[in-house]
Amino acid sequence: MPRSVPLYGTTAPPRPLILPEDYDHRLNLRETEEGIKFIKDRFERALAETLNLTRVSAPVMVPSDTGVNDHLTGVEQPVRFAIRAVGHDAEIVQSLAKWKRLALDAYGFAPGEGLYTDMNAIRPDEDLDNLHSVYVDQWDWERVLTPGERSISFLCEIVRRIYGVIRDTEQAVCARYPRLQAPYLPEEITFLHAEDLAARYPDLTPRERENAICREAGAVFIIGIGAALEDGLPHDERAADYDDWITETSPGHRGLNGDILVWYPVLGCAMEISSMGIRVDAESLLRQLEVKGEVDKASLFYHRRLAAGELPLTIGGGLGQSRLCMLFLRRAHVGEVQAAIWPTDMVVACRQAGIVLL
Repeated sequence: MPRSVPLYGTTAPPRPLILPEDYDHRLNLRETEEGIKFIKDRFERALAETLNLTRVSAPVMVPSDTGVNDHLTGVEQPVRFAIRAVGHDAEIVQSLAKWKRLALDAYGFAPGEGLYTDMNAIRPDEDLDNLHSVYVDQWDWERVLTPGERSISFLCEIVRRIYGVIRDTEQAVCARYPRLQAPYLPEEITFLHAEDLAARYPDLTPRERENAICREAGAVFIIGIGAALEDGLPHDERAADYDDWITETSPGHRGLNGDILVWYPVLGCAMEISSMGIRVDAESLLRQLEVKGEVDKASLFYHRRLAAGELPLTIGGGLGQSRLCMLFLRRAHVGEVQAAIWPTDMVVACRQAGIVLL
């Protein structure tokens, strides 16, 4: 059984680190790097074909005063700095949800078409553990919708397509590297509303609910993340200006977004693979800004264009590149498949457990 070790950095609060017993990474460093390249090439190609996406170049920074950067749960602070040559501040992106929507409009994509990009972000407020790093690398994708596709049924269809790519890639990796644990992702992904998940496990926290349902089902898409549940709290926080989490989809259910999670036996916990959803339209944007107490954002460049109906209706999300490499290569720490910065005590504890961070 994996064991959890509390870590105490010089400035950070305690963080749990999961150290699997008798850990065997099975592939050496060179084989690991080759595996990462194989996974990224195969997954990217399959995702683009499945969702009809075109690869585009994306920024690593955006102007601070446009509202284009994403604040994720609404509280993270981006890395901000001054650019002397242009006379104003810029921010390192935290994700590209809003930028992608602007790009779809600028490039003239039609319904049924979309884009994807390599997104590299810095999230300095992230709590570090086996699954979380200040450096985020993911495939960010976005696709244009028709008004009739703003529905739970269409959302779930896109999730099924993405999950099919994930499962096919797992099987290809295991065939290429037989020393890895055999494929274990289930054939189908289970769909469950956040409200129903809370009712199913009323005495558990949201993270504990995720662990419980993923242990049971293997792969789950939790629908409706961001709106308050019966206890007055959301399953998880979401910013007001990208995913639509307020639209009522059936009695007692809200939200056109969600998370793809799988059970990860190496760590004995749920692993989030993707946060995604149908994006806000003009009406849901204003309602969510009001709920969050952020009506002042309606005056920003991006929000004005969206409220005026100048941007296409879209669905989109991010798929963690390092998370997927970690999953497919059966690694115990995301630092085994990406080069980042970690607390010294975490590096030491990992090394003592046979986990070598890059």
